[in-house]
Formats: sequence, C-alpha cells, structure tokens
Amino acid sequence: MVWEKQVAGIITSEDGKGRCFWHGGLEDYRRYHDEEWGRPMADDIRLFEKICLEGFQSGLSWLTILRKRENFRAAFAGFDFDTVAQFGPDDVERLVLDAGIIRHRGKIVSTINNAKRAVEMRDEFGTLAKFFWSFEPREEDRPAIMDLATLCANPTTPVSVTLSKVLKKRGWTFVGPTTVYAFMQAMGLVNDHFEGCFCQPEVAQARLNFKRP
Repeated sequence: MVWEKQVAGIITSEDGKGRCFWHGGLEDYRRYHDEEWGRPMADDIRLFEKICLEGFQSGLSWLTILRKRENFRAAFAGFDFDTVAQFGPDDVERLVLDAGIIRHRGKIVSTINNAKRAVEMRDEFGTLAKFFWSFEPREEDRPAIMDLATLCANPTTPVSVTLSKVLKKRGWTFVGPTTVYAFMQAMGLVNDHFEGCFCQPEVAQARLNFKRP
C-alpha cells in the first residue's frame, strides 16, 4: 500500500485519489470512507444502527466497531428497533457473553432502551429520519472550508449539542454531543469530507439530490 500525505488532512493512495486522512490506508476503512461516510441516509434501520454503534464506539476507535459491525447486526436482530425493543434480561446476558461484539453491559442495555425510544419517536414523527433530518444545520451555519484544523476545532457543534439534549430529554442514553456529531457526519446531515478529498464534491451532489424526509 503506497500512500503519502499531501496537505494537512489529505492523503493520496495508489489510485491517485486524495482522501481524508483517517482511513489510514486500510482497505476496509477506505471502503467505508469512500462508499458510506457522509452519504445522506434516510433509512430508519441504518440511522438507528449508526447512533447505537456510535455509542458503542465511545472510548474506542470506529475501526474496532466497523470490523465487528456484522457481529453487532447478528446480535441485535439487524438493528430492527421494533425487535430490539422487546429484548429482555435473557438477551442482555446473551449479549454480555457474545465475544463478537463489545461486551459492555451499560451500552447493551442502552441499545435496548434506545430501541424503545426509537419506537416512540417513529410513532410520533412517522419516521426516525424525519426527526433526525429536522436537525440538519443551515448551510450558512457551516464552516466555509472543511479541513483538518476546522475538524479538530469542532468535535461538537451547536446543533449536535441541541440534538443531544433533545435525545436525552426523550430518554435516549449514550448520546452525548460528540457521539451525536459523529452520527451526523456519517449519515450525511453534514458534509465533513475535507477540501481536496474526492468524496467531498460527490457527497455535496448527493446531498443536493437527496429528498429530505
């Protein structure tokens, strides 16, 4: 694998494309960067999955979670929140013993709790997507240029702080403002691919074409 640093935050792989540095030249992480991260998403299951996995990621690297994602999907019924909301104490014990996931009892219990809250939210708003996308920041409130310095200076945003507070008030757990902002970045509510990353204009176009729920 040949890749070199070009400018702050951008690396170029052997295919000649500039990318955000954080994939680190790892093939699976690069696919995630290229194909998923930042692409606007309105599927309720995927939105629920991502916000739960961001909670599991707290204190760990996202790569650790990414490489266990299929195990998480198997353990949590594909993150079908109607099903997960019905999980009981026996399921908690089963999951605590599942070596394929992160065996953190608090985060497991949180995921089941959040599934119950997701059902409530879906019933209230029609879809989770409709709720989450109502927190999409206004373009004028976004940085003029997204680069490494900007990202490092903004691990949270006013919108992620607000969304975190709203979710907590609704009974969600493991949804601090940093976790929520990572969710927003990944699900395309913002385009945080760096200037010079080939995905940045692709994601910008995808967001233009995206039909908001």
